[in-house]
Amino acid sequence: MTSTSAGWRPPQTPGAQQPAPPPAAPQPPAPAPVPAAQHPVPPVPPVPFQPYQPGEPDQPYVPAATTPPAGAPQPAGATVPPAEYTPTAHDIPVLRPVEDHPTVRLTTVGDHEPSGPPGPLYVVGDVHGYLDELKAALRERGLIDAEGHWSAGQSRLWFLGDFTDRGPDGVGVIDLVMQLSAEAAAAGGYAKALMGNHELLLIGAKRFDDTPVNSAAGTASFLAAWRLNGGQPTDMERLQDHHIAWMSRLDAIALEDNHLLLHSDTTAYLEYGSSIEEVNDAVTGVLQRSDADECWELFRKFTKRFAFRGESGATAARELLDAYGGGRVVHGHSPIPYLLGEVDEENEGGAPVVTGPHLYAEDLALAMDGGVTMEGRLLVAQLPLRG
Repeated sequence: MTSTSAGWRPPQTPGAQQPAPPPAAPQPPAPAPVPAAQHPVPPVPPVPFQPYQPGEPDQPYVPAATTPPAGAPQPAGATVPPAEYTPTAHDIPVLRPVEDHPTVRLTTVGDHEPSGPPGPLYVVGDVHGYLDELKAALRERGLIDAEGHWSAGQSRLWFLGDFTDRGPDGVGVIDLVMQLSAEAAAAGGYAKALMGNHELLLIGAKRFDDTPVNSAAGTASFLAAWRLNGGQPTDMERLQDHHIAWMSRLDAIALEDNHLLLHSDTTAYLEYGSSIEEVNDAVTGVLQRSDADECWELFRKFTKRFAFRGESGATAARELLDAYGGGRVVHGHSPIPYLLGEVDEENEGGAPVVTGPHLYAEDLALAMDGGVTMEGRLLVAQLPLRG
């Protein structure tokens, strides 16, 4: 994790200073006065980017010895990842791949006429600030051109959330997604995004700073949790009001072509409504009320994971599908290497190489987080997929 100063705070935007109007002048009339530039914010010492490494340098990560869901496969020698993420603790660690593991390999699903609505449907897993990797993956699928502009006509694209933190350019990722949204709409397609737990974390860090919140793991703050879980000072320095406004209006769930799209592999969405519209309205309402404790509770629930793994996983997936519709849940949040449970005891080189999305829970759940933060792969997939 990139180190930060203990006293660092998000920069405050100063008010713009206006000059006195110019004196009256003879014909021709004098031009209107031009506002002076804002005084620059005192510079924050630059922090060189490093890949997110929980626990470094003097507290190496030790996976919690919690019990996985009954029946979950565990390779020999593997340790068990925590049952669900605690917001005031480090999230999943960064791992290095050691071997291939078979996951779903994608093939083209038919030919689509550029002018025939609706266009093909694509989903993007967690990005976490890896802008270059995102552009490369979108270009590979023909969704953007060499200059980074939408080139997919009437195609449909959903981002599953978690645009920032850990990687070097989270704000750049947000800017690209916003740009593609406008360009795709102009071409007759669309590019849309869902709310991830790291969007909630960044919004909270910006709004509430070090305001204490009620945490089951002890009193904490959004800013402390953001720093702990890969928050990049350069992102906070560049974050502007229009970024916050855009993130605050993101939906939490969507249904497309019989696929139930959401960020987190949890059933906590059921606590916010019995329909997609109710859930999305409830999440937007929490952010509009801007109560620190209420926002923290929303963030805490959206950090839960692994609901669809193990013997009870298919039941949990069916519970969501029965409530909101669709035939398969498509999610990000939990990296595929952790869903597979393949983490060695010393937390060194335990992640397999990710070759594609992971289909599991009796084919009712599709995982899209390829683990780009742990040298995995940033996944962009066309739905439906074929093995």
